[in-house]
Amino acid sequence: MRTFIALVIVCLALTQLCGNVSAGQITIGAGVGMKDVVNDIAAAFIKNNQSIKILKNYAASGVLAKQIDNGAHIDITLVANVNWMDYLKEKRYVDVNTITPFAYNTLVFVSKGAQGVSRLEELTKLNRIAVGSPKSVPAGEYTMEAFRNAGIYKQLEQKLVLARDVRECLLYAERGDVDGAIVYKTDALLSKDTTILFTVPQKLYSRVIFLSALTVSGVKNQDAVNFFSFLHSHEAKALLLKYGFEVQ
Repeated sequence: MRTFIALVIVCLALTQLCGNVSAGQITIGAGVGMKDVVNDIAAAFIKNNQSIKILKNYAASGVLAKQIDNGAHIDITLVANVNWMDYLKEKRYVDVNTITPFAYNTLVFVSKGAQGVSRLEELTKLNRIAVGSPKSVPAGEYTMEAFRNAGIYKQLEQKLVLARDVRECLLYAERGDVDGAIVYKTDALLSKDTTILFTVPQKLYSRVIFLSALTVSGVKNQDAVNFFSFLHSHEAKALLLKYGFEVQ
């Protein structure tokens, strides 16, 4: 009997140890446009933290928010505008004390072969333009803001092809499915099949800001807290600059 109890105690101890091992896991949810740079930042962090596993979930910011709504586990979230971070804050999914600017971006128009287009107003000459769906894609929200402020939204409304995220938007342009697309500068720089024809004037839309935060469960995960700190390190900022992001 004593032997049996001893075995039970050992099993419980092993279970706790396994629990500690699983604690060496971090889940980050980030906008699709941040995929490449977040992958590199995560790889840099893992070099000195090889026992930690980082799971990455990339989706449009609105989709990520809804996933958290539906119970998805995320320790760190990176969203591409203030509205979606406010949504997460109001739902009490994130620790408000950790909400921090992460990076900044700009909108550009890319095309595989459109001619005679060098400024926003000239998009009215085109037939099909890919943009992120403004309901869930921050890049789409910024784009609609620019169209309205430029006074061309009504002229373009029937020409817009809505994409699920900014990378899909870019893909439409790369395949020639549309005349061009409005995407983040950082995504455009990764494309080998399109050319940046112009930058959307910053005065027409709110500054593109990527915000970071630890979730209420993430603040209890020390590994997540350490990685969150690394996201704001000089090494991480150097990688952001490499990909064309702006940092503070």
